[in-house]
Amino acid sequence: MFAGGSMSAFSRRALLNRSLYAGLFSGLTAKSYRATFAAEAPSERVRVGMIGVGNQGGPRNNMQYFLEHIEAMCDLDPRHLDEADAFLKKEAGRAATLTDDYRRLLDSKDLDAVVVTVPDQWHALMTIEACQAGKDVYCEKPLTLVIGEGRPMIAAAREHHRVVQTGTMQRSGVEFRFATDLVQAGRLGTIREVNVTLPGPNWIDRAGSPVPDSSPPEGFDFDRWLGPAPLRPYNANRVHYLFRFFWDYSGGQQTNFGAHHLDIAQWGLGMDDSGPITAEGKATFHPQGWYETPDTATITYTYANGVTLNCRQVPGVSSKDQGTEFIGDKGSLFVWRGGVRLSSAELLHGIDLPKPLLLEGNVATLPSSERRAANHAHIQNFLDCVKTREKPAADISIGHRSATVCHLGNIAVRSGKKIQWDPKTESIIGDADAARWLSKTYREPYTLS
Repeated sequence: MFAGGSMSAFSRRALLNRSLYAGLFSGLTAKSYRATFAAEAPSERVRVGMIGVGNQGGPRNNMQYFLEHIEAMCDLDPRHLDEADAFLKKEAGRAATLTDDYRRLLDSKDLDAVVVTVPDQWHALMTIEACQAGKDVYCEKPLTLVIGEGRPMIAAAREHHRVVQTGTMQRSGVEFRFATDLVQAGRLGTIREVNVTLPGPNWIDRAGSPVPDSSPPEGFDFDRWLGPAPLRPYNANRVHYLFRFFWDYSGGQQTNFGAHHLDIAQWGLGMDDSGPITAEGKATFHPQGWYETPDTATITYTYANGVTLNCRQVPGVSSKDQGTEFIGDKGSLFVWRGGVRLSSAELLHGIDLPKPLLLEGNVATLPSSERRAANHAHIQNFLDCVKTREKPAADISIGHRSATVCHLGNIAVRSGKKIQWDPKTESIIGDADAARWLSKTYREPYTLS
């Protein structure tokens, strides 16, 4: 995972003003990324810089889909950079510029866009700075660490005329598009209930058990990895993939898989520019506190039109049972990564099944060879929009609204309160104590302003 540059190289005043590179690299001058850049489309291949090339950003994931467009890569972990470098040379037959400072990518005139695949505490800062630097952005989900980061990110994208795609690739999946089309076309009748099922945490599967704090591995700058998160000692079981189970950096499976399946609920309900009006729930946590986010959770949301959205986090649930179910007065459907299961095949009467879905009885499934097609399609949609300047399938505003639903659920279970939410003003009503969860104090000298 990648984070920002060395803080010791900058004065507090220079950082707050976002004057970059002052004395850090020879030949580069201090500058601000607060100018408005013209939204000129690339004439040919979109040139991409990868910010974060471990895990989701690495050779087994995002690098595969951006392979022919990668010109530069950066990461704070030299092991990730070495693996990514070897992969690019083997699979694409060429090398990319390598660095451990993302601002070098933002400063480059040879890049059109950046891919932000880093811990959630960095999403807002990197996306805003990239927009200010005239770069289009593919930002992994969840878009934000807290709700209050969303509007500043959207403002930066709009002010600087940037294309920003949220990495919720289910938006480009055939099965999910088909399912939401059926819902919005009224095939299920009036929707009265939506059920979302998420998996439990896999921290133990990945980490095993706690380890003591230690010095970070050689070459890994943990202070920069933390960025705006609170200062604390390095621990191997809090970084890289495992960051998502600690509140300083993420929101557990509620924001990990919830960013996908709650996003589909929002989409199907036609709530891409709105959201629920209440959220309440309860959760259980690891008894020894090995990680901080919930083991299990049950969260209920209500919408102004009377729809109830129930979200459950269930350890051990199979991948085919993770997804989103819409229930209407004429029938129901459940959509997961791989297919759509309907309460009756008659719901498809007169409808042409989109390719490559295959229908057997009341279940339409994707062939196993097509299971990653959504990733390719979502990234191609972003690359196309970089050229056309159109809004992408999961525009930053959509990513913000869907992340908001995830965060409201976490606020409800952490506070133990029923949250009253105004989706128009994006504010918690009548509870100043609960409203404090809408923002997060950044470690100095980091700031969004």
